[in-house]
Parts: sequence; C-alpha cells; structure tokens
Amino acid sequence: MKTNYEIRYAAHPEDAKCYDTSRIRRDFLIEKVFTADEVNMVYSMYDRMVVGGAMPVNETLPLETIDPLKAPYFLTRREIGIFNVGGPGVVKAGDAVYEIGYKEALYLGAGNREVTFESKDAATPAKFYFNSTTAHCTHPDKLVTKNEAMVAEMGSLEGSNARRINKMLVNQVLPTCQLQMGMTELLPGSVWNTMPAHLHSRRMEAYFYFEVPEEHAVCHFMGEPQETRHLWMKGDQAVLSPEWSIHSAAATHNYTFIWGMGGENLDYGDQDFFAITDLK
Repeated sequence: MKTNYEIRYAAHPEDAKCYDTSRIRRDFLIEKVFTADEVNMVYSMYDRMVVGGAMPVNETLPLETIDPLKAPYFLTRREIGIFNVGGPGVVKAGDAVYEIGYKEALYLGAGNREVTFESKDAATPAKFYFNSTTAHCTHPDKLVTKNEAMVAEMGSLEGSNARRINKMLVNQVLPTCQLQMGMTELLPGSVWNTMPAHLHSRRMEAYFYFEVPEEHAVCHFMGEPQETRHLWMKGDQAVLSPEWSIHSAAATHNYTFIWGMGGENLDYGDQDFFAITDLK
C-alpha cells in the first residue's frame, strides 16, 4: 500500500497562453489516476480540490491524510465524492459499509473517521475515482445510483454530441457544501462534449475520461475562449480546468466522463456560453 500526492499551483490565463505542450500537460493533465494497490492524489490550488484514484487489488487501501491538509484525517475538514469505474468494490467510512458497483457514486461528509477502499474480486478490481473539496459543515453520507440521478438527454446524433448527463452528487439529489459531481455518457456515434463551450468563473472543474478504447484517444480543449489549447488524453486520465477556462472535448470514439466542480455556488446552470463560431 502506498499513498502518492503532488501539488498543482494555479495559473494566470495571461501566463498559461504562453505554455508549450509539455507545460500544459505538466500543469493540467493527471496522467496516472490508478496504480494497483496505491492511492494517487493531486492537491490543486483551484478551489483546493483534491483529484485522485484508489485501485485496491490485493490490499485494503486507506484514504490517508496528506501533509498539505494539516489534519488528523483526510475528511476532518473535507467532503468527498467517489465514483467506481471498475469492478465491484466496498468503501468503509467509520462504522458504515457501502458496496459500490460500476458507475455508482458515494458522497461522504466531513468528519474525523477512517475511510478504506476494497475490491470484492482481485481479478476485476474496483477503481475508485474521487474529488474532494473543503467543507464548512457535515452533511449525511449517501450512495447514489444512476437510477437516483437527475438525467438530462442533450445534443443530437446529427451534431455528433448526443449524450446523457447523469447529475448524481448535486444539490438537487443531496446536500453538499460545495462539491458537485456527475457523469456524462456519450451515445454511439457521438464524440463531442460540452459544445457550445462555456465558462463558470464561480467554479473550477475537473474531468475524468473513461470507457475510451485502448486504440482511441480524447482531444480535450481548454483555455480562454479566444486562446484555446488542446490536450490529447487516454482513458482513465483526468484534467484540471481553471475557472477561466473552457472544458470540452472530441474523441475518436464515444466515451464517458465524470465531471466534478467546487467553488462559489451550487448552481449547475450557472454557465456563460460562447458561440461555436466565436471560439479561437
């Protein structure tokens, strides 16, 4: 068992537009979310969100506190949203035990307690992707399945963007302090997400792409609307999106992604849109 973490600092958009490919990838891309029997985390200065993954195979993995938190437990002053994108798994939080299946989500509120991750079968290990934000109070834990999500059918096959948005850990489903998470599934034949693009300067966002076939890739777009940049990504990778940046993608195959936000408000519809023809 091993816990790995790194700190990512915030960038000014005037500086970021001068970054080359390697600098953009270094500052925003999270290439290794899952490692067998390890917990990987990125502590971001964008609304202090922690983005990470736990992949228990032969061991039970604890969600350990890390030095930047200066707290006895990881959840002492934090809430967390956890999605399972692998085989059947178990999350234990204090005395509570939650069995989490594929594409199911768990919200855990703040509090001094141990949290652990387990797989039910080492041959098909669970893969727990998580986002964590700071919390000013404690809200109840809740397991949320796709059947309990608020679902929005968006886009069209003609526009190559037919998709199902599953709003799972959002304030219409359960109370949170600031964390909002969901999962968007692109239908076969569709490859574009979040187009027309938008900003929400009140919140940062992180995207995690999965269900991307090994021989395919996702081209993630970011940057100010008049200064866009792109990142080529594989499946099981995540990307940080600053509050000043668009966040959109096209791929060579349909895929699924998990979005997570933290910041000023809990209003999913608080989005400033930009016409497709105005992007540069």
